[in-house]
Amino acid sequence: MGPPEPKQRFEEIYDAHYPDLLAYVRRRTDSPDDAADALAETFTTAWRRVDDIPEGNEARLWLYGVARRTLANKRRDETRRTALAVRLRAELAVWSENVVEEDPHGIRRAFMRLRPDDRELLSLISWEGLSGEEVAKVLGCSHGAVRLRLHRARKRLARELDAAGLDMARYGSRAIALAKGQL
Repeated sequence: MGPPEPKQRFEEIYDAHYPDLLAYVRRRTDSPDDAADALAETFTTAWRRVDDIPEGNEARLWLYGVARRTLANKRRDETRRTALAVRLRAELAVWSENVVEEDPHGIRRAFMRLRPDDRELLSLISWEGLSGEEVAKVLGCSHGAVRLRLHRARKRLARELDAAGLDMARYGSRAIALAKGQL
């Protein structure tokens, strides 16, 4: 009789060491969900590397090592995510303060009154600098549909700007024509 099949060997290792590994990760995590994630990742690694797992009690020690590295990786990832979130919050706080200062005439408010689809289309063209064909790929429609939607979105924005009492002349003659429905 030869060595057990990989599936059978994994099941034996899992059955023998699951309770010890669960206790190990549970004592080192803050929630049952975190423990479950670490345990799942540990046993996923064990499944992929079942041929590398030593025999007997050494298997349990090997699994502890995998669990330890898994938990360390999760802590590093969480630290990076937290640092990124803090940095982004600070940047967005500064940005939102500047937006209020840069929008004395209500342009942003007029833009925000548009339907979400119109805002997305105008943003892709204006802020992201995409061409009509590129926008068509992003939105999953034809270039002609984008041109039509863009024209209509610009008209609605011009009407919102006009309704806000903004001086349309500062946006050019095309904006005035759009607001009046002449285009």
